[in-house]
Amino acid sequence: MNMLRHLLAVLTLATVLCAPVCAQTTSQPQGEITVEDSAEQDAAIAVRIRDIMAELDGYSNVTVTVSSGIVTLRGTTLDAATATRLNDLVGRVKGVVAIENEVTETTDVVERLNPAYERFKTRMMQAVAMVPLLGVALLAFALVVLAGVLLARAKYPWERIAPNAFIADIYRQIVRLVFVVAGIVIALDILNATALLGTILGAAGIVGLAIGFAVRDTVENFIASIMLSFRQPFRPNDTVEIEGDVGKVISLTSRATILLSFDGNQIRIPNSMVFKSRIINYTRNAERRFVFDVGVAPATDLAAAKALALETVNKLPFVLATPAPAIWIETIGDSTIGIRVTGWIDQHETGFALARGESIRQVLIAFDAAGIEMPEPTFRVVSPASKPDAPAKPAVVIREVETEDVQSTQNEALEKIVDQERAERADKDLLTREGEEE
Repeated sequence: MNMLRHLLAVLTLATVLCAPVCAQTTSQPQGEITVEDSAEQDAAIAVRIRDIMAELDGYSNVTVTVSSGIVTLRGTTLDAATATRLNDLVGRVKGVVAIENEVTETTDVVERLNPAYERFKTRMMQAVAMVPLLGVALLAFALVVLAGVLLARAKYPWERIAPNAFIADIYRQIVRLVFVVAGIVIALDILNATALLGTILGAAGIVGLAIGFAVRDTVENFIASIMLSFRQPFRPNDTVEIEGDVGKVISLTSRATILLSFDGNQIRIPNSMVFKSRIINYTRNAERRFVFDVGVAPATDLAAAKALALETVNKLPFVLATPAPAIWIETIGDSTIGIRVTGWIDQHETGFALARGESIRQVLIAFDAAGIEMPEPTFRVVSPASKPDAPAKPAVVIREVETEDVQSTQNEALEKIVDQERAERADKDLLTREGEEE
């Protein structure tokens, strides 16, 4: 029984001794509390805490009192974080048992503005001190940019390596941009602010991406202009067909290809469309074939008609012997059989439309002289009893018919108009007669 009383007494004493330790919080000082307690020790703790706060900014309005190792802090600071940081500072002083932090955030306008004013004043003084270094950086930037401008203005290297003035100007713009970026890098390196370069390049990339989406059509036209100026699928005064539009090429600008139609109208086609379209260049090869159809009656001797048409076309002075003309039966109808006639000309010497028209005229004259009918689509009912005897076929006689002039005066007139237009826009044209052909 006595042993049980002794055991309960020991447990009670252990609980009493452990209670203060378990009641401590993580924000309070850790460790044992000594029994030595005196006013001198409290004063020494207070002096030590005041000395620490005097070396730090933001604690000028904080007061410290110490009693039996318990530190009481009162006053105001600029922000709550500064007040909370006092717990860590005071808790590290030897002899501190507990901390009562009653410091609050100040609401005084003057006190809150004074640090901002001091920071502004400090930065202004730093900026004044940086003026000489900033001047050196600006001077270095200006010299690098000036070197780029002078190099871009030189004519010899760019005109030699570029196929036309437009590409040469693009080369110059690239050189200027490279030197500007180099100048910025050198200036920031002098100022020891190269970290800003990544931010600047990132912002420039985002802005460039946004602008690219906003002016996508313009950028597409610009890139197509560069590709067309390199490829040169046509030359000035070439007769081309693009998206169904036929005309002579006047010029190729940075935005559009300009044609002169045979009606005398200007046709502007965006270069993005030209680059993706099927282009027919009628001028690139000197030889060009004309085609026309002529109809004859079903009772006609087709072999004789074909031979007569072929002989007529072969005799025309503007028709080339190689490639040779060709004749064949193309269609057969209710009252007409179509014969297709083809021939080749040198379109640089002969007008295409005039040559085709004169060939049609000569074949019609030859057919008429030979009695080869070209019937209209009509029908006549004839009974077998009243059917007349078939007349004898007349002998084929080819009359000598004077050939008309088929020289292309119209093309010459259009070429003069094109040359005048090109003279007016010579500085904007991307086509050159000496450029490499596609």
